[in-house]
Amino acid sequence: MGRRALRKPDPSIDLSRHLKTFDELPSPWRSEAIFGRRAPLEVEVGSGKGLFLRSAAAARPEVDFLGIEIGQKYAQFAAAALAKRGLDNAVMVNGDALRLFADLLPEASVAAVHVYFPDPWWKKRHKKRRVLCESFVLDVQRVLVPGGELHFWTDVEEYFQTALALLAAATRLEGPFEVAETEAQHDMDYRTHFERRTRQHGQQVHRSRFRKPENL
Repeated sequence: MGRRALRKPDPSIDLSRHLKTFDELPSPWRSEAIFGRRAPLEVEVGSGKGLFLRSAAAARPEVDFLGIEIGQKYAQFAAAALAKRGLDNAVMVNGDALRLFADLLPEASVAAVHVYFPDPWWKKRHKKRRVLCESFVLDVQRVLVPGGELHFWTDVEEYFQTALALLAAATRLEGPFEVAETEAQHDMDYRTHFERRTRQHGQQVHRSRFRKPENL
């Protein structure tokens, strides 16, 4: 299911507060340097158009949200939507999520990691490019605070089962815990644009949730 063409963001919107490149992030990592405060931090990998990011930021102003998207146009689109709504507890990063986790985020610094509908890289020779790889899940385990959670959703059952097996073999995260599907009455009942399209086409969404043990 391909992505639709994006509308261009309003050029009058100031994106400086809501859009960062990888090189603009603080090193060593300091969340307060981005958000201007210390608050629980949640990270979304592959934010796309940013529906989850802006919905979650609006619903939970006490939490800071960092989205990372490798596609520049999508990162700009998502950042413009955040800026338009004045959601200062959410920031988009245009860059590589694996690099963010491996090189910047320190141990026990993230309350939750969200991975929704990542690229399945269908061809066998391309599957090594999947974001749910061993190095990434180990970094997720490292950066989560004790009790922190990983949320992983996909519409590709093979990817789902492969990822669950990888998490069981490579990490000590507890789960998977089931995530109930709720009846959607309007757009905001969908966590992402991709979920909305998937469910409108009658396709199944596979959902899982993992938790880092308190003693890990």
